[in-house]
Order: sequence, then structure tokens, then C-alpha cells
Amino acid sequence: MRVAYYSPLPPERSGIADYSALLLPELRRRFEVVLARPFEPPPRADVALYQLGNDPESEGWIYETLRHRRGLVVLHEVALHSLVAGLTLGRGDRGAYLDAVEREGGKAGRRAAERALAGLEPPLWETRPEEFPLIREALELADGVIVHSRYAEQKVRQAGYGRPVHRIAHLATPDAPLVDIRLPRAGAPVIGCLGRVNHAKRIPQLLHAFARLRAGLPDALLVIAGEGAGSENVRIRLEHLGLEAGEHVVLLDHVPEAQFRALNSRCDICVSLRGPTMGETSGAAIAALSAGTPLVVSDVGWFQELPDSVAAKVPIDEWEVDYLAAVLELLASDQSLRRGMGQAAQTYARTELDLGRCAEAYAAALAGSRRAET
Repeated sequence: MRVAYYSPLPPERSGIADYSALLLPELRRRFEVVLARPFEPPPRADVALYQLGNDPESEGWIYETLRHRRGLVVLHEVALHSLVAGLTLGRGDRGAYLDAVEREGGKAGRRAAERALAGLEPPLWETRPEEFPLIREALELADGVIVHSRYAEQKVRQAGYGRPVHRIAHLATPDAPLVDIRLPRAGAPVIGCLGRVNHAKRIPQLLHAFARLRAGLPDALLVIAGEGAGSENVRIRLEHLGLEAGEHVVLLDHVPEAQFRALNSRCDICVSLRGPTMGETSGAAIAALSAGTPLVVSDVGWFQELPDSVAAKVPIDEWEVDYLAAVLELLASDQSLRRGMGQAAQTYARTELDLGRCAEAYAAALAGSRRAET
């Protein structure tokens, strides 16, 4: 079977590109795989496989190709609001964006979008993506869907999708390479918040909790690494809390993949908060699990499905900062607890997120998609 594979690929700075770099060699052991390229004619194949996320720069061409050629769609997120906004508003087409919101949210949704565009409310993709996921068009064009969690599967079914849905776990990342990670100073403990920084990563809440932790552990070091880490908003919040960039908090705007994996191993604790959730499975959280680093997550979406033995879960409510600070203090002070969580995390990654196991599930989904086309 010949598979046309649509995805961002390295050296693009994309979690989906990194995911595809791991998956492709395994798929090529099972099928003939031809890579699709932007601005080139779609390759001839028996089945088209689309890796779809929320970045209009990396995945916009993939979404537009899907509109002309159906296929098996991997939804890395089950709210595609940011993608659709980028392909409409990002190109100056306000009407197309409002129409897309109205198709899912009715007249009330359109009015909410109009208020947001007028600056009367925050953008819907920042505050209400679960309410207006803008996913129905992608589902209408999909012969089958692959998701990474029960949460995402449920959201797809709730949207009225009646074709096959395959739940395939995200891939564990390889062992960290021997890369020397030099931080400005030694810290104990080192807490990492790794991956692209955006409005949903709850950075203000993390900084408040970290400031409280430092009151009792002045040597604690927080590393925020990923695109957007050095933004003006982050630096302003640091200054407001009396935290010094480079001394108390290390900001790394971009870390190459090999160093990113090594940094996960270097941290004593990794924090991966999310709210609102797009239904994503966090690549940064997967990297922490694969490295055997204790993980702290928000109690939402896919994160809720992680075993309690590998991840401490923080509710998103009025007590979030208090709870997060207490969890960080507990993990920072209990090396035995961290060691036990780390060992459980690696066992989970090596079994539930095994690359070969995931590739076999892809093979079954692709074979089923071809039969459906025939």
C-alpha cells in the first residue's frame, strides 16, 4: 500500500514535525510512504494520511489539501480554532472566520466572535476554544480519525462524527542524548516548564507558585524553555513578582530537539499546565515521562488520563496557585517520592507509548481506511 504522508517535518520548529520524525521510519517498514510537500502536486497514493494541528504556518497547507482530497486525519488537537482563524483572519478574510464560527456556534457564536474582533472580549481561540472548536469541516472531510486520548475521542464523537475513530497513544521520545546542558547557575531543585509558551500554559500561575516556593527554598531554579519564553509579558510578570531573569528564572527562547530532551532529564520536576485545553496531548509532558522526570499537570483533558503514579494533577480553580505551590514544595523536599514517580513514568512511557506498538496501530488504521475507500 502506498501512503501519501502530509505533515510538517524537521527542521521546522514543530511538535508534529518531531512526532513525524519518530513515526516515519516505522511506517516505512510497513508501507511505501511518499512525503507530500507544500506548493507541490499531491503525490499519487492509495491512502492520504494527514497530521493536523493548530499552527496555520506549519499545517495550513495540509488543511487546504484535505479540502480537495479526503483521507485519514490525525487530530493532535480537537479544537482547531487557531488554525481556522489563521487561515481566515490571518489572510484578512473576516467574513469567512465569522461564518466558520456561526456554523458551529449559531447566531450567538457569531455575535461572540464579532465582540471579540471588536476588542470588547478576548479572542475566542484564547478563552473559549472548547466551546467553538471549529472542527466540523475537518471531520466532514475525514474518512477516519486518529486521536491520542479518550478525551479527544469523546470530543470527536460529541461533534457527531460517525466514521471510524482510532485511539493511538502518543509516541514516547527516545532516550536523552549525551548533551551538556549548562544553566547560568546550579539550582536545587531545578523546575522545568518546557515547550512553546502561549496563553494556555498558565505561566502567571506557575510564576506565582514558584515565587512562594522560593520563600522556603531560595536555591530553587525555574527554567522556561520554548518559543515565547523570553517575551515581554513573561519578563514583566517576573519583575512584578521580584523574580530575576537569569538568576531565579532561566528563559530559553528556543532549544534544539536534542538539547530539549536532555533538559527534561536535567530537571528535577517538570510542570506542564494547560487551560483552556485544545484536547492536545502535550509533547513536552511526553518528553518528561520518557526521561523519567516527575510531572505536574493541570487536571484537564488528556492530562487527567495519566496515572496518578506518574503525574500530580492540579485543579484549575481559585485555589490553583496554592495547590501548585504545595505540590512543588512536596516534590522538591521528597527525593524518594521524585525517584518513585520518575521510575513509574519511564515504565509507563516504555509500555503504553511504545513506538512499535503505536506503528502497528497506525498500520491497522491505514489498512482499514484503504478498505473503506475501495
